[in-house]
Amino acid sequence: MEQSTTAADDHRRSPAHDPAHDPAHDPAHDPVRSPAHDRLEEFLPRDGSGPLSGQLVVDFSRVLAGPYSTMMLADLGATVIKVEGPKGDDTRHWAPPVRDDDATYYLSVNRNKYDIVLDFADAEDLQVAQKLAARADIIVENFKPGGLKKFALDYDSVTESNPNVIFASVTGFGPQNPLPGYDLLMQALSGFMSVTGSPEGSPYRAGVAVFDVITGLHTTIGVLAAVAHKTLTGEGQLVETNLMSSAMSGLVNQSGAYAAAGVTPTRMGNAHPSLYPYQPMAAKSGELIIAAANDGQFAILAEVVGRPDWCDDARFATAKNRNANRDALEPELLEALQAHTAQEWFDKLSAAGLPCAPINTIAEGVEHAKSLGLEPVVETGSGERIIPTVRNPITLSKSEVSYDLAPPELGADSDRIRDWLDTL
Repeated sequence: MEQSTTAADDHRRSPAHDPAHDPAHDPAHDPVRSPAHDRLEEFLPRDGSGPLSGQLVVDFSRVLAGPYSTMMLADLGATVIKVEGPKGDDTRHWAPPVRDDDATYYLSVNRNKYDIVLDFADAEDLQVAQKLAARADIIVENFKPGGLKKFALDYDSVTESNPNVIFASVTGFGPQNPLPGYDLLMQALSGFMSVTGSPEGSPYRAGVAVFDVITGLHTTIGVLAAVAHKTLTGEGQLVETNLMSSAMSGLVNQSGAYAAAGVTPTRMGNAHPSLYPYQPMAAKSGELIIAAANDGQFAILAEVVGRPDWCDDARFATAKNRNANRDALEPELLEALQAHTAQEWFDKLSAAGLPCAPINTIAEGVEHAKSLGLEPVVETGSGERIIPTVRNPITLSKSEVSYDLAPPELGADSDRIRDWLDTL
């Protein structure tokens, strides 16, 4: 695509330039601030001053990877319009659990968004969708490859009227493979399940859709990189992510072991292939995660459990040797841990500086985060619709994450969005 810049773009690269004193500076031609942005904020206002404030994201995605990404963008200040079909996002119906009439699955990834219902089979609704796409700064979609082409909502079609759009496309297996993508399929196909579970038992999936979440994060990173590129050059671009590639990346040392050394990892239960002890250990009562990731940490463990002699034993003194001789060390370590309960060891080992943790329930995990002052739960929205959601994990010192919009009810903003489009 030919590079497109304006005088305002060039001046913005120079720290000494002050647009307010430049008679050539015209806000109407500023890609960051324009009358269209002002009308957007009049109809669909956002609180806060996040780094993506004023950016319009049209969200043609559903379920998890795409909505997770657009929620991250919305938390950072973007105005996100979630486009749903007449039946709504699938996750609206994934229940229990529920909060009142809302599935908590849906609530967990859709805060800070406006919502419009459009039926692409209806000519008038499709025209509205196309008008949204023509106005968008960023589009995120996760249709099957080619699924939007027949609606003229694919990247090539949209760029005819919106050449500098940032268009993020999320697929299961890449744009050349029309197979449907679900997280559970990726956990199986990627090899993840082959390294999850007991060595003697069956492969297990993770307790969360881990590769959907990772793909959502990868999509957000790609979009933010494209925003940075557009700030420098004025150019938009196509951003593509897929669940399978994100799974390969998300397997990190496990997929890396095969890529770099031809080693095929196998299930080890809760044990670590390269570190020991780095797993749950049974105490007098309960189990405790012990993470002795280096020789200094192992020395702390040995001292606190009353076995400093382990550090003088060549079999256990170094990480490499501990790993090779874990079968010899484990019975001695388990015997030493019988002196106290898991909670007592947690208190003693934590005080000494050794990384360790009890195995909590989700409720206990949230409460523990609260006890650390992390405030993991935030109320989102205002008025009659206030929904508790999990805090965005990013803290910015110059621009705050905002939580002004509760996850929207189906079609809650259809009229407002249509009214705004009529002003363009």
